[in-house]
Amino acid sequence: MAWETARPLAGFGGGLLIGLAGAIMLLGLGRIAGVSGLAARALGFTASGAPRWIAVAFVAGLPIGAAILSGLRGDVLVRMPGSAALLVVAGLLVGYGTRLGGGCTSGHGVCGLSRLSRRSLIATVVFMSAGIATVALMRIAGVGG
Repeated sequence: MAWETARPLAGFGGGLLIGLAGAIMLLGLGRIAGVSGLAARALGFTASGAPRWIAVAFVAGLPIGAAILSGLRGDVLVRMPGSAALLVVAGLLVGYGTRLGGGCTSGHGVCGLSRLSRRSLIATVVFMSAGIATVALMRIAGVGG
């Protein structure tokens, strides 16, 4: 573990902003701020959900917000696995999993758990377990750093 590079206050601040965005979306629109559902709506894969312009703005705000933070702080480090094929496979598996699970970690883990949804609790336990198992297997196999 690289505890010397940990940034708990930055993580706490980011978590507060994610919670605030979820609360604004729920209170303002009555919609759950799940990124996979908003991305599907923004890309036109589904006709249901938030108004399309809101989905596009929300999804576009993710990289724009990261770029603004990087410009302000200048110390944002991004590390990716060495293999583009691994990224593509991982992205496809995550996309499939979000469709299979009826949502993603932001929808279930942040918004669903805060509403005490049993379905979201089960989905979040499955997401976290699968993530922990995947990281453990990748470390055993020596893949991904």
